[in-house]
Amino acid sequence: MAVYTEVTDEDLTAFAKQFGLGEVLSCKGIAEGVENSNFQLVTEKGGFILTLYEKRVDPADLPFFLGLIEHLAAKGVPCPQPVRALDGLVLKTLSGKPAAVVTFLSGMWPRRVHLFHAAEVGRAMAEMHIAGADFNLKRNNALAVGSWRGLLASCAGRGDSVIPGITAELMGELDALEAEWPQDLPRGVIHADLFPDNVFFRGEKLTGLIDFYFACNDVLAYDLGICLNAWCFEADGSFNATKARKLLRAYGRVRPLSDAEVAALPVLARGAAMRFLLTRLYDWLNTPADALVTRKDPMEYVHKLRFHRAVGGPGAYGLD
Repeated sequence: MAVYTEVTDEDLTAFAKQFGLGEVLSCKGIAEGVENSNFQLVTEKGGFILTLYEKRVDPADLPFFLGLIEHLAAKGVPCPQPVRALDGLVLKTLSGKPAAVVTFLSGMWPRRVHLFHAAEVGRAMAEMHIAGADFNLKRNNALAVGSWRGLLASCAGRGDSVIPGITAELMGELDALEAEWPQDLPRGVIHADLFPDNVFFRGEKLTGLIDFYFACNDVLAYDLGICLNAWCFEADGSFNATKARKLLRAYGRVRPLSDAEVAALPVLARGAAMRFLLTRLYDWLNTPADALVTRKDPMEYVHKLRFHRAVGGPGAYGLD
């Protein structure tokens, strides 16, 4: 989440009127993340999240994103619900950008990940994968393995100004990942961005999954590779295999993993590290200086990529 586009009071009032939300009491920008402009909106009807979709989001994908969270919520997955305007539409325009309002979920994202967090995320992800199996819209992963070489090229060698020697290292890594990437694993709807700041808890209970704006159809176990990176490394960069085991076992109790999926975890986690390293590197080089957003350090994912490259098999993730 972030703020790239400022909204005037007059435009916001007219926008809220289209949804029948009553008087706007407050609207505060949320300066986390890197993708869209997000605001915590409070009106006479309660609390909501207002999102303006910025240039990286293709407007043609919005029916998929908004339809998916409606579908998942109907299946019992705790995620925001789009608010429909008085004319029945969920998507409008605000400050020249496509915009939507979704319901507010209670809870806080974990600043420090404990074992119960990892287990709850594994369970919830498996339930989400099952719930999404009959969602009838499709969206290809715009940031799948086939896109990574172009993403690196878009940095035009400038990555070395951030991390010396990184361009050559990543070129070699891309050669290996493209050759080793699994082709025949189970596929379905994945979240593709389930970091701690996209998961809410109250106490030890998971209460919400948010920010589905990278959701797509891809290898289901790739979502686990993303979570191994996002949830199982400590602040000092070390990998916590106990957290990984909790996450993977909780997932497997709901949706058992095949032997092929387990065997593929190292390359999937390695690829996930590559994907987030590249997007962080791109954003580090291209985020406007006046954007109300905190850039994320790509070096964190260099260390994670090197860890996964060195593992000897899925046993490194706490599996027998």
